[in-house]
Amino acid sequence: MKKVFDEHTDALFEAILCLKTKEECEMFFQDICTIKEIQDLSQRYEVARLLADGCPYQEIARLTGASTATISRVNKAMQYGEGGYQIALGRRER
Repeated sequence: MKKVFDEHTDALFEAILCLKTKEECEMFFQDICTIKEIQDLSQRYEVARLLADGCPYQEIARLTGASTATISRVNKAMQYGEGGYQIALGRRER
């Protein structure tokens, strides 16, 4: 299988893990991403949360403004991906 990540992405992930507070995360992501990129990421996370709760696609689209294509991509990642959404959602619930 082709390695998707390299030493640069490893460094990015390690930098994110070094952040200690929500405020530090906000500052870092505001520096590294555009507002639109942050909004897109947060929308996908909300879509994942709603899918995990069993919400239908049309309701998710209404609540989040996400297209059904985006909802489908998130659903596919939740079904066949690496399990990252499930880890984050499970830990966030605690």
